[in-house]
Amino acid sequence: MNSLTEARVSEVKAFNRFYTKFIGVLQAGLHDSPYSLTEARVLFELAQAGPMETGDLRVLLDLDAGYLSRILSRFEADGLVSRERSAADARKQVVRLSEAGMVAYTGLDASSAEEVGRLLDGLADEAQQRLVSSMTTIRSVLGEADRREPYVIRPPRVGDLGWVVFRHAELYSREQGWGIEFEQLVARLVGELDLARDAGWVAEVGGERAGCVFLQHQDETTAKLRILLVEPSARGLGIGRRLVEECVRHARAGGYKRIELWTRSCLVSARRIYKAAGFVMESEQRGVENGVEITDEVWARAV
Repeated sequence: MNSLTEARVSEVKAFNRFYTKFIGVLQAGLHDSPYSLTEARVLFELAQAGPMETGDLRVLLDLDAGYLSRILSRFEADGLVSRERSAADARKQVVRLSEAGMVAYTGLDASSAEEVGRLLDGLADEAQQRLVSSMTTIRSVLGEADRREPYVIRPPRVGDLGWVVFRHAELYSREQGWGIEFEQLVARLVGELDLARDAGWVAEVGGERAGCVFLQHQDETTAKLRILLVEPSARGLGIGRRLVEECVRHARAGGYKRIELWTRSCLVSARRIYKAAGFVMESEQRGVENGVEITDEVWARAV
């Protein structure tokens, strides 16, 4: 194990210790109830999913069969659940919440929401956004990467243009090695936008910015597609394709005859999106960006 890996392992272990301790404190407030954390999870899952076979519930919660059986027996004795033979397979049991069980779940859910609300109320808005975004990233990386998140496409708002410059600079520095000159270029392109005439779209996933694109007026017949970006965490959702489609649709509605764009040969995913949308490369020119050899390309399509 090299030193970089050791440092990362240490950070993960430190986070685990912190979060385990923190959740213990949080749950202490939640459990002004007779239920353990595991019992509360059983109630939550049954309330969300409805009647379930006990085997499915055990797999979902990763519980020992005997442990789950004891929990369900206690719940059954308290009138919170009922169990019956499966109509599809008499060897299996189906468990469902009773009316009293739903009342118990509702109380736990309200307590949980109140506890989390108090946690967030103690943080500034920016800190809340950072916390929620980080939690979303952890879930995506460690267990839910294949889940297709819904997204929305909206017009730019105050603060979006600064984010566009910041994220272009940070992402392409990390992914391509481009430096401050590229950041200045993006800032200049953003500064040239006239949003009273030009159009732009920002994609959001889970309330967080996940992508952007702009369509800039060039002349009466030509518009330029500018500054397409999709966050790494949102790639694979079809956001880039959708943003480009918005540009084409807007250009057509605006009476333009042609759309041009500038990209670089190393941006493979973006080039794939452009090609699928009907763009064709018309010219290329070699250059250098922060000591890195690059090939600038101009693509275009008729509207």
